[in-house]
Amino acid sequence: LPAAESRVCGCCGALRPRYKRLVDNIFPEDPEDGLVKANMEKLTFYALSAPEKLDRIGAYLSERLSRDVARHRYGYVCIAMEALDQLLMACHCQSINLFVESFLKMVRKLLEADKPNLQILGTNSFVKFANIEEDTASYHRSYDFFVSRFSEMCHSSYEDPDIRTKIRMAGINGLQGVVRKTVNDDLQSNIWDPQHMDKIVPSLLFNLQSGEGTESRSPSPLQASEKEKESPAELTERCFRELLGRAAYGNIKNAVTPVLMHLDNHSLWEGKTFAVRCFKIIMYSIQSQHSHLVIQQLLGHLDANSKNSATVRAGIVEVLLEAAAIASSGSVGPTVLEVFNTLLRQLRLSVDYELTGSYDASGNIGIKIIKTHEERQLQEAVIRTIGSFANTLPTYQRSEVMLFIMGKIPVPGVHPALTNAGSGGCEGTRMIQIMLLKSLVQVTTGFQTTNMLTALPNSFLEPLLSFSLMEDPEVRLLVLTILLSVIDRHDNTPKFSSISIISDISVLKLKVDKCSRQDNLFMKKHAQQLYRHIYLACKEQSSGPQHFETLYTLLALISMELANEEVVVDLIRLALALQELAQTNEESLSVYNRCAVHALSAAYLNLICQLTTVPTFCQHIHEVIEMRQKEVPFLLPEDVFIENPKLPASLEKLEGDVLFQQSKITEVLGGSGYNTDRLATPYIPQFTGNTHLSTCTRTCAQLLLRSVAPIRRVDSVGMEEQERERRRQVVEKFQKAPFEEIAAHCGFSLSALPRPPPSPSGTISSGYGQTQSRSVPVYEMKFPDLCVY
Repeated sequence: LPAAESRVCGCCGALRPRYKRLVDNIFPEDPEDGLVKANMEKLTFYALSAPEKLDRIGAYLSERLSRDVARHRYGYVCIAMEALDQLLMACHCQSINLFVESFLKMVRKLLEADKPNLQILGTNSFVKFANIEEDTASYHRSYDFFVSRFSEMCHSSYEDPDIRTKIRMAGINGLQGVVRKTVNDDLQSNIWDPQHMDKIVPSLLFNLQSGEGTESRSPSPLQASEKEKESPAELTERCFRELLGRAAYGNIKNAVTPVLMHLDNHSLWEGKTFAVRCFKIIMYSIQSQHSHLVIQQLLGHLDANSKNSATVRAGIVEVLLEAAAIASSGSVGPTVLEVFNTLLRQLRLSVDYELTGSYDASGNIGIKIIKTHEERQLQEAVIRTIGSFANTLPTYQRSEVMLFIMGKIPVPGVHPALTNAGSGGCEGTRMIQIMLLKSLVQVTTGFQTTNMLTALPNSFLEPLLSFSLMEDPEVRLLVLTILLSVIDRHDNTPKFSSISIISDISVLKLKVDKCSRQDNLFMKKHAQQLYRHIYLACKEQSSGPQHFETLYTLLALISMELANEEVVVDLIRLALALQELAQTNEESLSVYNRCAVHALSAAYLNLICQLTTVPTFCQHIHEVIEMRQKEVPFLLPEDVFIENPKLPASLEKLEGDVLFQQSKITEVLGGSGYNTDRLATPYIPQFTGNTHLSTCTRTCAQLLLRSVAPIRRVDSVGMEEQERERRRQVVEKFQKAPFEEIAAHCGFSLSALPRPPPSPSGTISSGYGQTQSRSVPVYEMKFPDLCVY
């Protein structure tokens, strides 16, 4: 009997060691009475007075506990564990290590038992032990068994749901205890080793997933109520946060890799919700300076799944999107361009998969069926993610990314590989152009810079504007959107979302700053490029309402962000040139396009006259607008840019008071100090060739134009009269001379080029009312690849 065992009589009892007698005395006759507190105090005092006996006390308690477990005397088991807990809390001597070995041996014995109550009892004791800071180091203690056993308890499948929940929560608490006990102890086996993390992390995720219905809390887990703490999912989240919060730089990879593997093995990327929740917890819990390590792992995992289904890749990309939004400004890390290179590579692969219908680059039929709509969703997700990453970057790095993406956009004739069957030929090139331009739209959204020269350098602006001459209307619209994002530094764009005649622009509450010296330099260098491309964009047959609205916004932003007196004059000249374009209709524009160009010109002149605040200028503009409202309302934006515009069947040449008069405008602005010579000179773009040419031909003609040194700056102010006249003659020659003559002047030999047969009549019209003998039109010529960029 226990009572007889604890009170041995005779000489044998007297010879028993004192520590055994003290241990025996803490056990009552009836285990329901609990620990004998008075005797426990004696045992504790003895252990503190004779610390060298502590290891023997532990060994004896362990012996008794093993015997009680075997005999199913669970009441005495609980008493023994309570005694061990109190001794652990009270003693911190150098001999504690040997006592701990006995303690861990008893905990192990309980965890190996079949009874859930014993498992929970052992876990609770271990958690108490884990919270104790030991004074001395341990060189040979191992927690491998506890990691394995607690992980196993986290996956408990016990029949009774309440007991199953208690076992799982005990396992979670146990893992938390192991982490606390070992994470800062250099003498312990490294808890961050893959052999441990591959057990701990999946166990936590398994329980976190069981509570997927509850949304992850904000960064701090300390606000949970007591009721929430009873939930295995909430307990798991707190444990997971603590684990990640303790991870040093070198341990992040080992902690995140099991998360990636768990999401792979259980097909959890496709649902996105749980994967996003996991990585929200990770990003909020780790130290902010380590964020880029997580993102790099996600990018590497995305590359590793390049041939997986679009839904899996989209799930990884969505997680990247959320991670980038949470991370700090340094989240991309030292390899900024590599992040964007990976995302752009995935974009390119998705386009290839969509066009070829196969994950196999050789063109063989893939085992998996590729769904176009899923690939499109992936592409949009990648583009959003590129924008999310860009938003974390400082201005100078964002400029680098803009240049990097621009360099990836294929240009026909320069990237011949894009014309092969594997990439879908021309359609593949077009899709990649659109995707990369959409990426640029995301990167430039919210872009703020004080120096336009650095924001739009030649290496970025020239290729961007070259895309504004492409036949594809979607490409042209994206280019204009990018220009708006970069130029708009005061968020004025939303105020010009639609074209209209605004009688008083003060209601728009526009933000206008004085043009800086850097802005003046930028316009001096690039103004003519911008004007030319705006002019040519209005000549495109495929331009729709969105194009004209965006062009109007672009003109308005240039007027407010980059305008000095010279720029204002040039913009007025440009608006009048657009009116002349629609009036003469040399480009054979449709009635709608002609009316749209007239409306664009009117809306912009209405805006610029109010910005200049010259009363007589405003009066002339308003008089013309009023006359149009009465006689030709289809030349105003309110009647053109609507769902069903009422347009005439044909548009005859207009005259009189419904047109803005250049002479009148020159007169009224000259009286306010504006340059009358410049105002009186009609605007002529540097390149006015046939706008219906193919992209390659247009680009070649631009190259030829750039090679003509005397006409690089046609409309420069302050030149002597003789120089101005000479330049005018050069421009006129360029407009009217045969193409062969221009090419010969530039040093190009066209003798080797194949020619079509001459016109049946032997002559063709130059487009300016003159005839030229046997001159072949530019758009009928065949150019070698070297002439195209």
